[in-house]
Amino acid sequence: MKAPMQVLTPTQLAHLTDLRHELHRAPEVSGEERATAQRIVAELEALGADRIWQGLGGHGVAAEFTGAAPGPTVLLRCELDGLPIREISALPYRSQVDGKGHLCGHDGHMVSMLGVGMALAARPASGRVILLFQPAEETGAGAQAVVEDARWPEIRPDHAFAYHNVPGRPLGEIGLRAGPGNCASRGMQILFEGKSSHAAAPEDGLSPAPAMAALMASLPALGGGTLGEDSFALATLTHAQLGEPTFGIAPAEGELRVTLRTMSNERMDRLIANALAEVDRNTGTLAVNIHWHDVFTSVVNDSEATQIARDAAVGLGHTVNEMARPMRWSEDFGRIGEDGAKACLLYIGAGETLPQLHNPDYDFPDALIPVAVDQFCGIVQRLLGPLQP
Repeated sequence: MKAPMQVLTPTQLAHLTDLRHELHRAPEVSGEERATAQRIVAELEALGADRIWQGLGGHGVAAEFTGAAPGPTVLLRCELDGLPIREISALPYRSQVDGKGHLCGHDGHMVSMLGVGMALAARPASGRVILLFQPAEETGAGAQAVVEDARWPEIRPDHAFAYHNVPGRPLGEIGLRAGPGNCASRGMQILFEGKSSHAAAPEDGLSPAPAMAALMASLPALGGGTLGEDSFALATLTHAQLGEPTFGIAPAEGELRVTLRTMSNERMDRLIANALAEVDRNTGTLAVNIHWHDVFTSVVNDSEATQIARDAAVGLGHTVNEMARPMRWSEDFGRIGEDGAKACLLYIGAGETLPQLHNPDYDFPDALIPVAVDQFCGIVQRLLGPLQP
């Protein structure tokens, strides 16, 4: 890994590292990020941001750093939320909130953007930089809520960039992919309601069991294709429940949960239609209710924005990984690109031996903080000119 340029002083880097550990101890899940947001606001105020927005799309925070001359708006986004997963760790700064943890690295993403804010104490030559600390990324609701906030037109960027750390790849490697970068996905919850009966006379009731058994086979079979191809689709059964744990009752109620995943939004539309058709075909006279959860559109990286990120990485001497395939996992940053910004999500290696994202023993590597600050300051300077004292 290349040593980062000296954007941050040792004192600044030590502060950011300590702050990440502080945030790691006190994770808040999607929609509950009030204290995290307040802590970020305090940091932004100390940095002298020209303007701060609070309560964006929930608990979102944005800060503006304005250049001396007119120019475009560049937005850099990170996430506030943790996960409803119990951390299993011996770290001295492990989560102090039972059942919740920063096990995706959003604590590291936040302090990375605050590091860019430290560098922006010297303002860009032109335009303005918006640092967005977005709520509720893990549920797919946050970016949509921010874009729908009445104050979004005051913030709306010309270019937008974000990153996610990627375990299993060399530390500091900058992964880039123009076009589809992350899959669209959504949770399909299917609720069945029939009629209960005595277990000795199941024929006098209406059990969801046959329909559920058929759908547990037919819905996953809707998947196919290879990741990277337009035809790619995946339907993953994640939960099934039939009746109550008794022996005397033939059940009346049931539930299935399936995650649908595709590379493009158009393919998602077709997968949804096929899944609904399977439900109709297999449920007969059962009452069925379908609810959608955790809806993510695909992240489609703009080619021009991707080239800007690539030029910055190469100019700084970072290793660039030209990704042949998108990520299977989803990210709601795509919603910001859909709003008109030339947007690019970077995939920065977090280390080849690091546990996987969402593992109970995952921890963001502190060594990645200066690399990310380095990269995003490079992007800002390519678009807005050198930082001015």
